[in-house]
Amino acid sequence: MEITARGLWTLVHGMGFGALYLLACSGALVELYRFTMPDRPGHFSENRSGFLRGYMLAMVVLAWLAVLSGAYVIYPWYRAVAPAGTVDLAGYPQLYLRAHPEMVGWHTLGMEWKEHVAWLTPIAITMAAAVFIRYGRELRSHRGLRQAVVGFTAVSFFAAGVAGFFGAMINKTAPTQGGDTIRIMGEVAR
Repeated sequence: MEITARGLWTLVHGMGFGALYLLACSGALVELYRFTMPDRPGHFSENRSGFLRGYMLAMVVLAWLAVLSGAYVIYPWYRAVAPAGTVDLAGYPQLYLRAHPEMVGWHTLGMEWKEHVAWLTPIAITMAAAVFIRYGRELRSHRGLRQAVVGFTAVSFFAAGVAGFFGAMINKTAPTQGGDTIRIMGEVAR
């Protein structure tokens, strides 16, 4: 079993940072809602509040890692320019998609949306985390801030979902290929 270096980076970016972020975000939405409801009975300890602060910070880190690895590691491979006279464009995902009319939508709609909407994810969750860390339990008595934190977390979740969907579909149609081959298990072919 083997994978190329570019395939591994794509896996870390999408399934590592991106999918883990989506899972964390779904949990955060539930906990933020429960934590900040003003009329909800129950006692929230400092430990629980501290855990949620740490959870939000971890989400901020995951979101930024996903977007920065996508923008500065994966995206340059996607946009690679083929040498003059290249016939097989399989190693050049953007050119490959644009060369096939039935697939060009993955570039014109999918990648254009992905490269712009993805940046909403870390920006929105950073804002939500900063407000939550600053106000904590006080959010229960500030309706507008409470709605903003939950709303921006939801926007971040939606943006990550859209970016993840388009990223997965584009990588399935025109994967980033190349780089050194990494052998995970099995014998080396001779």
